[in-house]
Amino acid sequence: MATTADIRNGIVLNIDGQLWNVVDFQHVKPGKGGAFVRTKLKNVVTGKVVDRTYNAGTKVDIENVDRRDYQFLYRDGDDFVFMDTSTYEQLPVPVATVGTAANYLLENQTATIAMNNGNPLYVELPASVVLEVTYTEPGLQGDRSSAGTKPATLETGTEIQVPLFLETGTKVKVDTRTGDYLGRVS
Repeated sequence: MATTADIRNGIVLNIDGQLWNVVDFQHVKPGKGGAFVRTKLKNVVTGKVVDRTYNAGTKVDIENVDRRDYQFLYRDGDDFVFMDTSTYEQLPVPVATVGTAANYLLENQTATIAMNNGNPLYVELPASVVLEVTYTEPGLQGDRSSAGTKPATLETGTEIQVPLFLETGTKVKVDTRTGDYLGRVS
């Protein structure tokens, strides 16, 4: 068991059976009373952020979380199969664990998977990916400079909003956290 003196940004705490990532912490020593540690914690699975305060010297349970790069191979039923690029070991990850990353995941793409005791916790993609537009309505003449948007289907099957001037077959950069169009790629 560790104490509050061991709390650092990026470590993972086990609180009541749930894993929480330390986003921010601050050791506080007021002029009157005992010292304490103020933390901002993010749930590893759900993404919920909470503030929690500990008295100095309180015991905390630190978990070991291993983050490694894996290559996405294929989808097998309800599982996404990834391969460890160093050992060539294959890892099936349930669709619930992959979450919204599935909307932007192509075969042979690299993703970071966080593991705890051999169990995948979440899949993290780069901040943006380049995908091809497989279908969108044709733009009308004169719509080139207006600020309107239209729906477009990407090669992964996900639909996003793009500017009116984009056509089918165009490669676009997409933010994997929000699903926003970031720009055209030539």
